[in-house]
Amino acid sequence: MNWFDRFFERRSRGVAHNTSRRSAITRVGKLVVGTAFALPVLPFDRIGRAQAAEPKGGKAPDKRNDDTACEYWRYCALDGFLCTCCGGTISACPPGTEVSKVTWVGTCHNPFDGKDYLISYNDCCGATTCNRCGCNSNERERPGYRMGVHNDINWCMANSSNTYHCTVAAIVGIGD
Repeated sequence: MNWFDRFFERRSRGVAHNTSRRSAITRVGKLVVGTAFALPVLPFDRIGRAQAAEPKGGKAPDKRNDDTACEYWRYCALDGFLCTCCGGTISACPPGTEVSKVTWVGTCHNPFDGKDYLISYNDCCGATTCNRCGCNSNERERPGYRMGVHNDINWCMANSSNTYHCTVAAIVGIGD
């Protein structure tokens, strides 16, 4: 058995001497990437989306005037859960929550009267997240260094409870 041990010891030391950790990681990486291209792409089903896009019975309902839908015209820069689906209204927080002390603003176009409106998006704070009617509209959003026009921030941070619940969209002015 002595020759057997010496043989494998010499082979192991030779491999360890001639290879590094980087080359081993490189080989494993190539193997992983190579198998990703070799594996077939699994099929997926888009039937549900196609049926949802084409309503039965003709014309689709206009959601631009439905304040519980993300397509509602006031929600053009809203990122969060709609208070209209969480026990509040379009401009008032649900009971048990308080309006955020800081806000972000957006200018949205009302397709029904052709005017642009300045919308104040206020988070409602103090209750657990609503998790209903989640919207993410980023029309005219600015990077995070322009705080007043950035919608990806928890605006409840200035309140006594910084727990986010939902967002309201109040009209504060008419655009020129």
